[in-house]
Amino acid sequence: MNTFHLKITACDRVFYEGECVYLSFPGVDGSLGVMANHQPMATVVENGEVKFRLPDGEERYVIVSDGMMNVENNRVDILAFSAERPDEIDIKAVERELEIAREQLQQKQSLIEYNLSSASMARAMARLSGARKLTDIR
Repeated sequence: MNTFHLKITACDRVFYEGECVYLSFPGVDGSLGVMANHQPMATVVENGEVKFRLPDGEERYVIVSDGMMNVENNRVDILAFSAERPDEIDIKAVERELEIAREQLQQKQSLIEYNLSSASMARAMARLSGARKLTDIR
């Protein structure tokens, strides 16, 4: 079985480091995938769910905020602002964050404040979606 080395790093920790068979991640143009011996590339990772399959067949999920990814020499490095397992997410807290972001977007704001509120809302929506999906799977 062909594998590649995957490292997912957030600001506060290394989320995962080890061998991987397949990786899907949220890109600018939708979900993209990486397998062993992928062509070199550097790209943006959007807020959302990263799914990866280990050599033993186990699938794992991580909810990431925006970041970047580098693929080179059968190695994939993802660097994201945050990375969380869906079961680490407090759904009630994220629902409150989403409501606050929605309220902020309805207020008159500078362009910078608007962009920050939009980013907060996108991150909260991705976290909420990932946490709810895990609940549905189990």
